[in-house]
Amino acid sequence: MSFTRTLRAVGGVAVAGALLFTAAPTASADYIRDGQWALDAFNPQKVWKESTGKNVTVAVIDSGVNGQHVDLKGNVLPGKDFGTGGGTADHESGDDHGTAMAALIAAHGHGPNHADGIMGLAPDAKILPIKLSNEVGGTENGFGDPIRYAVDHGAKVINMSFVRSSMSDQEKEAINYAVKKDVLLVGGSGNDGSDQLEYPAAAPGVLAVGAVAQDGNVLKESNYGPHLRLIAPGEKIYSAGTSMKYRQADGTSDATAYVSAAAALVRSKFPNLTAGQVANRLTKTAITPDGKTGIKSPDPKYGYGVIRPYRALSENIPAGPKNGPLIMPKDTEPSAGAGANAPGQNPSASSGDEKSGLSPLVLVGIGLGVIVVLGIVIAVIVAGKKRRNGPPPGGPGYGGPGGGGAVPAQQQFGTYPQPGGPGAYPPAPPTQPPGR
Repeated sequence: MSFTRTLRAVGGVAVAGALLFTAAPTASADYIRDGQWALDAFNPQKVWKESTGKNVTVAVIDSGVNGQHVDLKGNVLPGKDFGTGGGTADHESGDDHGTAMAALIAAHGHGPNHADGIMGLAPDAKILPIKLSNEVGGTENGFGDPIRYAVDHGAKVINMSFVRSSMSDQEKEAINYAVKKDVLLVGGSGNDGSDQLEYPAAAPGVLAVGAVAQDGNVLKESNYGPHLRLIAPGEKIYSAGTSMKYRQADGTSDATAYVSAAAALVRSKFPNLTAGQVANRLTKTAITPDGKTGIKSPDPKYGYGVIRPYRALSENIPAGPKNGPLIMPKDTEPSAGAGANAPGQNPSASSGDEKSGLSPLVLVGIGLGVIVVLGIVIAVIVAGKKRRNGPPPGGPGYGGPGGGGAVPAQQQFGTYPQPGGPGAYPPAPPTQPPGR
C-alpha cells in the first residue's frame, strides 16, 4: 500500500466527515470537543497535571500544517516544504492530513478556557511541520531528508503517519541518524488490515503503532505483525482541517499521532530518559483491550496494548535499558560496520570452517598453556594444605593484612532484572493466524 493510497483513503473519510459537519446547522466547536471520545478516554485533566508537553518539539512529516488554524495558532513552527526544496510548511490550505495529525498532538482549542474546538493530548508541545510533497497526497520526495531536518531542528519525537512498501538506503540511514541522536520515531502500521509490513513503521528503530476502535477491539483496517508495539484510538477521530475547519477520520494515522503526543508528554516530564526509555514507559503501562485474556506481549495485533498516558507519567517505573522495547538498526550497534553480521546472526558465532582452521603451532601453544595452568592449580592446592597447619586467619597470607578478601557477588557481577521481574520484557509472542 503506497503512501499516496494511505493519505487518500484516510483523507477521503475525513472530507466526508467534514461535509457532514458543515451540512448540520447546529454543529459547533462545542460539539466537536464533545465528540473527542479518545481524548476523554485518556482522562486529560489528570494527565495535564503531570505534563502538557512543554519544551518538547514534535515533528510532523506529512502534508504540511495550517498553522493559522484557530486551535493550533502559536503552537506551529515554520518548518520546511520539501516539495519545493524551500519555503515553510506552516501554511497548508489543501491537504488536511498533516493539520489533523498536528492538532491531535498539540492543538489548544479556543474560546473561554479553551473549551471549544480540538484539544490535543500535549497542548503545550510545539509542532515542526515538514511537508513531503507539493502534490496533494504525493510522494515524489523520500522521507530521509525530512527526518534529518527534523533531528537537526530540535525535534525529540517524529510523527510519521504514512506508509511505503519499501525504503531506500538513504531513508534507512536517516532513521539510523535519528536513533543515534536519541529522537523517538513513531510510525503508523498501515490501513490494509493485513500482516503486510509497511515502512517506516516496520523499520528497526521505529515505534510501530496500530489502531483500536471504540469497542476496544483492534480496528479491522489496522495492519499487524511482530514489529507492532502499541495501539491507540483510531476510529471516528475528530480533528482540525484546512479547507474544512474540522474533520472526522479512521485509521492508524490518528493512532500514531496520539502515541507521538503521549511520547511528548513523557519526554517533557522526564527529559533525561532516552527515546527507548520513553517507549519503555509507554509499553510498560499499556493495557490490552477489555475481554482479551491470555495475550502474550508484544502481540502481533495489540503489541503491548493501548497507551495509558496518565500511568506512563505517574507510575514508578524503572528506566530500563537504553533502547527499551525498540528493535535497533544493526548499524547503530557497536558490532556494526564493515564485516558486520547479517540480521539474526550471532555476532560472536564463527562458521564451521573458521573453527577448524587452527594451525598446528596454535594447537601446540594451547597445549602448553593447559600444562602451565595445571601446574599452577597443583601448586595452589599444595599451598592450601600447608596453610591449614600454619598461621591462623588474619595473619600473613591472602586473608591477612593487605589481602583483598572475597569480593561480594553483587559487586562482581552487578544487579540485573531477573526473568519476569521488574524491568524484564515478556517473551516473544507465538505466531498467530491472520484475522481479528
